[in-house]
Amino acid sequence: MKIDISEKKKNPLQERTEVRFSVDHSTSATPARKEVINALAKELGVKKDQVVLNNLDSMYGRAKSKGYAKVYDSKESALKYEREYLLKRSGIGVEAPKEE
Repeated sequence: MKIDISEKKKNPLQERTEVRFSVDHSTSATPARKEVINALAKELGVKKDQVVLNNLDSMYGRAKSKGYAKVYDSKESALKYEREYLLKRSGIGVEAPKEE
């Protein structure tokens, strides 16, 4: 899986950077959201709890996907500005289920 960042725009008002990217996954199936979040965090040099993946759309007939993510300056900023369902999808602020 290879990530190419096509657009990166700083949004200081909401303490984040907005990123548009494409994922080339010619050697495997469409990657899971967590895989893309981990790869983006590694590529941008931030913690994975600062990355909120908004969407990831596969391109028909190609082994490529395009996506949009928001990279916050801190986890607290993400919790402050982002919608709850997107935080859950990205694994931010969600407690792990308790095992009994």
